[in-house]
Amino acid sequence: MSITDGDTVTFEYTGRLDDGTVFDTSREDVAAEAGLAEAQPERDYDPLTVEVGAGAVIEGMEEGLRGLDVGDEETLEIPPEEAYGEWREEAVQEFETAELREMLGETPEEGAYLQAQSGQQGEVVHVDEETVRVDFNPELAGETLTFEVEVVDVED
Repeated sequence: MSITDGDTVTFEYTGRLDDGTVFDTSREDVAAEAGLAEAQPERDYDPLTVEVGAGAVIEGMEEGLRGLDVGDEETLEIPPEEAYGEWREEAVQEFETAELREMLGETPEEGAYLQAQSGQQGEVVHVDEETVRVDFNPELAGETLTFEVEVVDVED
């Protein structure tokens, strides 16, 4: 029986960028090989279980799972518009350095992450005497993602 909306699907996955870099996986051996396990020592690497159509994963992943069945292995190429969207200049915000220093108790450094009042995280991409620029684009914005998936279980 092929996967449709409303089905609960359990699957293994490995996500790669265009250059082949692994950015996420459910497989511990792949995580160890890619250096992810070392970077996230507390993480459990288990298959992911989602309800298709509930919006728990990116649009392109849901679309790619539809029609598959238990045991199927598929490579899904997901364009930015079905993943984390295109990178947008308007998501990069400027703040006065003195104002941020007063709020944070220190001047943020490039590469640091700040959390906005909305809960959204942004990376500090520029700091000088007058201005701090923070990029609030999702980390994978503008990226075409390739996922190797293996369907482990399907419940309707």
